Amino acid sequence: MTLRHSISNGDSRRSEDVTMPGLRVTHVLFDFFGTLVDYSAGGAEHDFARSHDLMRTLGAPLAYDEFLAAWSKASAQFAMLSDIDNREYSMTDIGTAFLRDVLGRPPARADVDQLVRTYLSEWNKGVRHLPGIGDLLTALAAEYRLAVVSNTQEADVVPGHLEAMGVRQLFDAVVTSFEVGWRKPHPTIYTAALNELGIAPGAAVFVGDTYEADYSGPLQAGVRSLLIDPHSQVAIPHEARLSSIFELPARLAALN
Repeated sequence: MTLRHSISNGDSRRSEDVTMPGLRVTHVLFDFFGTLVDYSAGGAEHDFARSHDLMRTLGAPLAYDEFLAAWSKASAQFAMLSDIDNREYSMTDIGTAFLRDVLGRPPARADVDQLVRTYLSEWNKGVRHLPGIGDLLTALAAEYRLAVVSNTQEADVVPGHLEAMGVRQLFDAVVTSFEVGWRKPHPTIYTAALNELGIAPGAAVFVGDTYEADYSGPLQAGVRSLLIDPHSQVAIPHEARLSSIFELPARLAALN
């Protein structure tokens, strides 16, 4: 999850074959945003009116569009640094930088926390739970152990959505970049997930919608990968491509 104005999944590079030698697949590791839920990264499609009002009460008389631009600027600065080394940052980091810029002084931590909570409550309204995903995950959990491995800048966002979807109990682990300190595709986050589950890489399959984070990164960590790529935007083997998350049960059966 990156709370900024754009997201890109496209990549023209060719990658390794999904049919790697290994153990029988016993665990399925899922990306979250864009895989188990649809979401909007941020911007005009969201209503951040409460966040804007809070900012004004704190002393920054920016118009709404100016508020969005200033928030996007603060977020992009951290994202640019993260793109270099894949270190994760937090919503507190963004909120602190944002308020410092718009207020012209270091903000109080309580004000930062209040702004972050308000912003996230509005951002979360852009997360759409996929129809039928609960039934799919329930069926998969009868045959496989499940986990989520997600990039996110706040600890409770992904678990909160899993609870709201009624599926949190189906997952053995929820591993986030916020808690690990490194975001996909850094190898540390995949290793952290495998260690928490107590499994070898060959026992797992990673499923996601972003080439570097959910396909190439897991493969380099020794985990077989399936990419949701309905429009064939990236050059990967046919057997590694899913047109929909709902193709997954048949593909897993084929792998085993």
